[in-house]
Amino acid sequence: MLETFWETIKTLAAESAFANISWQQGVMILLSFLLMYLAIVKKFEPLLLLPIAFGMALTNIPGAELYHPEFFMTGNIDYGQVLHDGGLLDILYLGVKLQLFPPLIFLGIGTMTDFGPLIANPKSFLLGAAAQAGIFFTFIGACLLSMTGITSFTMEQAASIGIIGGADGPTAIFVTSKLAPEMLGSIAVAAYSYMALVPFIQRPIMLALTTKKERSIRMKQLRTVSKRERIIFPIAVTILVSFIVPDATALVGMLMLGNLFRESGVVDRLVKTAQNELMNIVTIMLGVTVGATATAANFLSIETLAIILLGLIAFSIGTAAGVLFAKLMNKLSGGTINPLIGSAGVSAVPMAARVSQKVGAETDPSNFLLMHAMGPNVSGVIGSAVAAGVLLSIFG
Repeated sequence: MLETFWETIKTLAAESAFANISWQQGVMILLSFLLMYLAIVKKFEPLLLLPIAFGMALTNIPGAELYHPEFFMTGNIDYGQVLHDGGLLDILYLGVKLQLFPPLIFLGIGTMTDFGPLIANPKSFLLGAAAQAGIFFTFIGACLLSMTGITSFTMEQAASIGIIGGADGPTAIFVTSKLAPEMLGSIAVAAYSYMALVPFIQRPIMLALTTKKERSIRMKQLRTVSKRERIIFPIAVTILVSFIVPDATALVGMLMLGNLFRESGVVDRLVKTAQNELMNIVTIMLGVTVGATATAANFLSIETLAIILLGLIAFSIGTAAGVLFAKLMNKLSGGTINPLIGSAGVSAVPMAARVSQKVGAETDPSNFLLMHAMGPNVSGVIGSAVAAGVLLSIFG
């Protein structure tokens, strides 16, 4: 009896994670603790970074068998095998692989977005488009690194890295899940980390590219936007963008559907559901499953360091491009546009717009730029979705 007891104890000990953990898995679990610290204590994008970090910890526990990356390595997924033999995170990951979660996130974002500043100042579209330059410049840079032999990124992987420059987590996940699913964890962590660091990254770039005189420019108050315009806008944008870039329809369509719910004023129950219950549920599932893809084999590599560096470059170029294009518009308009609002063209809503306001207030505390910056900011959401559609149409 006693021998049987000790044999059982030995068996449990031999099969425990403590006995089977590799140093790589240990590093990944420690890294997940760091991300949890940043989410909880430093409040760096906690709504998604916290579930991503916890999913990263779960997937690296030996023997847990919650996620099997080999199920998703080929283009033809055996869904029967996933449902029969897969763990919890394998099944939830189907929502990412089938590209369900990011569009549903966009639906919720649409119900919370006010496109009024963009409608009142359509020129903001140009700033939102200019800020997407970081995506394509970084894509080219990643391709050049591969051509020189420094890295081994494929064209699809380079496109997925470039999309980090849009500063839009769901869009980055949407593109990467289709083009380079093996890099999903690294790209998601990079994208949400840089979104959380928007004030620290953008401010020095904005100050370096603008003069005190430019930062002091006061812009005219925006006109009032009618309800009719607000209702027509999401319908018109959906049709126009979808006909030009069909691959962007899922993201743009759901974003604009949510906004139409908001502006119509006749489906308050749907608006509240999309903003709260649906958004929260999908956020949990998306975060945990994206974190689950950050296995030690995929994450601990020189390519991950390159992704993090290139992501920073992408975001910085996007910010700089927005500011420089706003400077050009300011010259052409006779000095009526404050170049600081150009930095808000990236898709980090509303943080990037707040940074424009804050930097402007440092020069002139009575200058109110927030509403002017919201135009390029919400335009950046559309712009990043369009850029994603372009990349998917080329490489998808």
